[in-house]
Amino acid sequence: MDIKIIVATHKKYWMPEEDVYVPLHVGRAGKSGLGYIGDNTGDNISGRNANYCELTGLYWAWKNMSCAYLGLCHYRRYFSDGSFHSTLAGKRKSILHRTDYEHLLAKYDVILPKKRNYYIETVRSQYAHAHNERDLKAVEMILAAKYPEYHEAFCRVMNRTSLHILNMFVMKKELFDEYCRWLFDILFELEKQIDITDYDKYEARVYGFLSERLFNVWLEYNQLRCVEMPVVFLEKQNWGKKVYKFLKRKFGNHGKGFV
Repeated sequence: MDIKIIVATHKKYWMPEEDVYVPLHVGRAGKSGLGYIGDNTGDNISGRNANYCELTGLYWAWKNMSCAYLGLCHYRRYFSDGSFHSTLAGKRKSILHRTDYEHLLAKYDVILPKKRNYYIETVRSQYAHAHNERDLKAVEMILAAKYPEYHEAFCRVMNRTSLHILNMFVMKKELFDEYCRWLFDILFELEKQIDITDYDKYEARVYGFLSERLFNVWLEYNQLRCVEMPVVFLEKQNWGKKVYKFLKRKFGNHGKGFV
């Protein structure tokens, strides 16, 4: 199978040697090179990385790559075989190989990370607590106007308590293209309608945050054959900081918490 998986990165970092993985310097516009392909080549939106996050890499792959299957992961996060490892070397060994992807894609349309559970709040209320609710409402209005057939799926996703996050997936290039056409049509319209001038650096990543919710809506509507796989994080998790952010988001002043 002709499979390529973009590894979005903004820094020099260890990368898997297997050629299925393609390191991509996201937000490359105006910055020094890292020795990787930059998302500022060809048709691109590299200059909007501060607001679009890894989506500048997604856009670049959509417009500039030709392969049968295409995916996206991150320099610290990869799909894994689920084996537990306490060492960095062990974690690296758990990263999926070409043969793993071939086996999965022979049976499924989309490879996804396992869902994050919010437990005590819905996808909609979590976004309202963690970010700017008016942006989510604006997205809903755009969706209802441009793609009314998706609105019921949007409502179902918003009322659930779990979500596929991280903007990680692998799928056929035809599906990848279909998703990107839909996603960026919505986000580019949203960009015309909202004012993020006063947003801090974190909240300015608004289009990245919203894309995670929209991806779930796209999946819900299209009812594809999906498989969930574990994700390995190559660095240590600061659980104390995560808990603090959660509590601040839930009970504090618009806590800027989890995605």
